[in-house]
Amino acid sequence: MGKISKTKIARKTNPYIPELISSLKEKSRSENAAIWKDIAKRLEKPRRSYAQVNLSKINRHSDENELLLVPGKVLGSGDLKHSVTVAALGFSETAQKKILSAGGKCISIESMLNENPSGSGVKILK
Repeated sequence: MGKISKTKIARKTNPYIPELISSLKEKSRSENAAIWKDIAKRLEKPRRSYAQVNLSKINRHSDENELLLVPGKVLGSGDLKHSVTVAALGFSETAQKKILSAGGKCISIESMLNENPSGSGVKILK
């Protein structure tokens, strides 16, 4: 008989993440929107490879009233000079304050999924 190899199965420790991934894949199939499948694939990777985006990058790569999605965390370094709606897994306290003071909104990825099922007009930042 040959060797039986035991492979370690990676599991997410945050129970919210597998549920979110499942919802994203389901919405991608039902709405025929590839953006949600792309986000699900990014969230299946290890947490250390999640995006960490500073406000300065959001400011440089976005326009007024744009919909942005960060498959990771938004950090508060830099300034935001226009209002945007940002969906992310998490926000630092500073980032949240600065986005709100610029007239923008901080929402969860799940909220964006429900508000915009087709994924149209959403820009992904990584």
